Amino acid sequence: MPKLLIVTTVASTLRAFLLPYAGHFGKKGWVVDAMSSGVSGCEKCREAFHACHEMSFSRDPLSPKNLGKTNVKIREIVGSGEYDIVHVHTPVASFVTRLALRKLRKASACPAIVYTAHGFHFHSEENFFKNSMFAALERLAGDWTDHTITINQEDYEAALVLKIAPKERLSLLPGIGLDFARYSPSAVKIADVKKFHEELKLEKGHELFLMAAEFIPRKRHRDALHALAEAGRKDFHLAFAGTGPLEDPMKRLAAKLGVESQVHFLGERTDIPLLMLSSRATILPSEQEGLSRSVMESICLGIPVLGSDVRGIRELVTTPSRGTLFPVGSPAALAAAMILAVEEPVADKSTPDPLWGIDNLLAEHEKIYRHCLEERNRI
Repeated sequence: MPKLLIVTTVASTLRAFLLPYAGHFGKKGWVVDAMSSGVSGCEKCREAFHACHEMSFSRDPLSPKNLGKTNVKIREIVGSGEYDIVHVHTPVASFVTRLALRKLRKASACPAIVYTAHGFHFHSEENFFKNSMFAALERLAGDWTDHTITINQEDYEAALVLKIAPKERLSLLPGIGLDFARYSPSAVKIADVKKFHEELKLEKGHELFLMAAEFIPRKRHRDALHALAEAGRKDFHLAFAGTGPLEDPMKRLAAKLGVESQVHFLGERTDIPLLMLSSRATILPSEQEGLSRSVMESICLGIPVLGSDVRGIRELVTTPSRGTLFPVGSPAALAAAMILAVEEPVADKSTPDPLWGIDNLLAEHEKIYRHCLEERNRI
């Protein structure tokens, strides 16, 4: 009976994206455990995984919480769990876990390490110093990794050029999988869209734009607010779905810009398909992405995306039916795109790539895990 440990920095990543993997491999007879910060308080995680290991990871890569006792605890959990595969996600947890397990790699009982890079921290929009530092760390950790998964073409090519992973131990997969049945226009009732508009007190002829993203700096919510103000259209409304440390500052900015009555802070939502289908377009002005889940969801639902021209968005918004790209950090360009989306809407509906489906991604992970187990048994 194979044993798999899935590691993320915070439990919200497990809850939002990785529960289908626990269910899928569990049904196939695997023992699937989880390790992250906050996992012990996540009810859905406790239900989905065989065991949940609490780990005091910090999102700050320089935090001392990520070293010392954390390293010792990781080795103890992995050693006692007798795992066949440890699959690490998200930058901090991925590096810290591989660092903790590096000395075990020569031991016969060491599990195979699989790493999904949800967007390397070095990218074309970052400065040279940070790019050099993060690239060096990825190369170092690459020596402690049995298989690396990238989720966009730019990262795949960088992994080869910078020798982070050899081609035979590197895969390019389009994200971690979408449930097409859930993200289908037919899954939402027109009456529910009307009811949601009424809840927001939208008048007839008003246009709603949605940004579904955590309130953190790299998502650049401020650009969406400045674009709304720049557009100068009182019939435009902007809804934010998500929470995070910048939520209150963005509320203050909305008031300062005089658009407070046109902005709706919805908090954390589980009805994203309804919100997207209630909108003229979705907005994502991020300064960097791995492969944007919200963009893929919007495309699946046939709702155009107004996204910044960065890695992880430009790879998805490839046709006019899928949306419009604008320069990162340009609220004026975003405002123009919002106006154009209303005045000259594209007639064709966007369609997803079949490879984005969760069934395809689960099958690809099966192949990778099988190969890792075969290689491990040869040692």
